[in-house]
Formats: sequence, C-alpha cells, structure tokens
Amino acid sequence: MSSEENLLPLIVEPEQLAAHLEDPQLLIVDVPLKTESYQEGHVPGAVFLDHRRLLRGEGQVPNEVPSPEALSQLFSSLGLTRDTHVVAYDDEGGGWAGRLLWTLELIGHTRYSYLNGGIHAWRQTGQPVSHEPTSPTPSKYEAEILHPQVAIDRLELQERLGEKGFAIWDARSPAEYRGEKGENKQLGHIPGAVNMEWTEAMDKERALRIRDYAELVTELEALGLTPDMEVITHCQSHHRSGFTWLVGKALGFENIRGYAGSWKEWGNRDDTPIEK
Repeated sequence: MSSEENLLPLIVEPEQLAAHLEDPQLLIVDVPLKTESYQEGHVPGAVFLDHRRLLRGEGQVPNEVPSPEALSQLFSSLGLTRDTHVVAYDDEGGGWAGRLLWTLELIGHTRYSYLNGGIHAWRQTGQPVSHEPTSPTPSKYEAEILHPQVAIDRLELQERLGEKGFAIWDARSPAEYRGEKGENKQLGHIPGAVNMEWTEAMDKERALRIRDYAELVTELEALGLTPDMEVITHCQSHHRSGFTWLVGKALGFENIRGYAGSWKEWGNRDDTPIEK
C-alpha cells in the first residue's frame, strides 16, 4: 500500500468498518467520555484510551497539547506504528474521537478515520460488541509535531483577528458564546467568532452521525464560514471542537485548525479582546 493510499475513508460507516475488523493494519481506539461505555460493550478489537491523556493536564492551560515525549508514550502504549490505520470513536458523537484524530494530524500521522456516530451507530446497525478488553501490543512511536499548522496559538490568533478569509467557529453553547454562562474570569467570545454548537452538527435521528453535508455547508455558509477560508475552531478545552474540526475536514475545509487553549486560556486572561 502506498503512503498516499488509506485503508478507509476519513468518515467510515459501521458496515464498512465491520468488513475490516480482521485487518492487521487497523488500530481501533475507543476514547469515550464515560469510562464505563467501554466495559458496557465496544467494537471488537478496540483498545481503550482515557481521554485525559490527550490533554497536558498541568499548568495554566491544562487542555493544551501534551509534550512530544508524552505523546510518544501515549501512542507507543496504544501500539501505533507508521503503517497503522487508526479508527477512532467515542460514546458522545465525536468530541474526544475528534480530539484524538486532530492530535494524530498534528504529529503527521494521517492514516485515520472516524467511525461515524461512534458506539451508538455501531449498536444501532446491529454490529457485534465485545466485553473483553483488548490489550494493545506496545510499539516504539516517536511523536514529533510535524504538522504544527493544524493548531494555532493565542498569539497568532490575536494577531490575525479581523483578517480577510480568516474565521473562527466557536463550538460552545449559545449561552457561553453570549457570555451568559461559563467558569472563566471573562465571559463572551473571541471578536468576530461565529457560533454553531457542536451538537448541531450531529444527526440526533441517526445515532449521532454527522448531519447531511449539503445542509451543514449551507448553514455554515450562512454564518460566514466557507471551505475556502482558514477556519479556527475552539470551545472551552478543544474537546467539543475536536468534533467541529473533524466535521470541517469531512466537509472539505482544507484549512481548518484547532485552538487547543480555547476559552480556558482566552477567557482567563486580561489581555485578550472579548465580545459579548
């Protein structure tokens, strides 16, 4: 298989994944919001990942990206190799799975897919579930930040506010966006940011799969977000926006970036501009 060719598309349906379960190149990762979701039944062969390992977990911005050393340990413990194709899913419609895939993109590991709808869609289509935990075979994965452009830091974001063709998708709730709720020093939103809550991109009638692409593109366009723009997405901790980043990629937004600091960083400073 050439390095250009991926085993599965970016967004994979339960039936497609079911046909590939025996593939030795596949690493299926269940990264649920609720730990017990994995014990209650997971995709056969899926390994469990504690979503907290996708965050730095310390310092003023604990939701920042872990160090390359920590990422090397994380991906080695999962058994990732350069040839592995990762399929990520979760129990909440794509937040933590998206954050995992964004992290893989950051380290230049571009062989990955999202199981559309996660465990809910898997169960809904009557696929087999396993209750046996899968132990990964550890590898030696050296993680480096090879695609830094998939992330953006506060300084660049602040510098580029108001630039033509540069837009911000705030994936938090409308109340957080309007500055009516939140647990930060400052409430509100980044100047010029537009708001579509992450769950608005999920199809509640179809086990939380990504909604109809044409409808989503139309709605995002109405907000001023088009696939030709450079779009920055964030929430409070770049967990909900892990999913909106993934949705952007699925919709053909070539230049969609995640702001890992998110509102946790922006809303707790005195030198960041804020709109309500």
